[in-house]
Amino acid sequence: MYLSMMHITVVLLIILFIMIMLIMISKKSIIDMEKLTPFECGFNPMSNKRLPFSIHFFLIAVIFLIFDIEIIIILPMILTMKYSMLMYWLTTSLLFIIVLMLGLYHEWYNGMLKWTK
Repeated sequence: MYLSMMHITVVLLIILFIMIMLIMISKKSIIDMEKLTPFECGFNPMSNKRLPFSIHFFLIAVIFLIFDIEIIIILPMILTMKYSMLMYWLTTSLLFIIVLMLGLYHEWYNGMLKWTK
């Protein structure tokens, strides 16, 4: 009993010593505070964190991602095209492209592609 309590006490003292050493070594000074903040897209890290974000920029980014994924889907379709399944491949790829073109027309018609209003 006494031996196990001594082991627990020694382990706790070692943990406490290591934690105190870590706090002393990694002391962050106020001078380095600006250097330690993350830099994100030209925003000033010391200013207000809740600045309004342009919803139009977000929509353009989503449209870019949709068409980026479209390319990722179309390229393997081209590589897997076989002569025996040409009609099946042609109908699925044309249907896919028609749906994408309808989506692009809808975005263009609603003015989502205009950068300035």
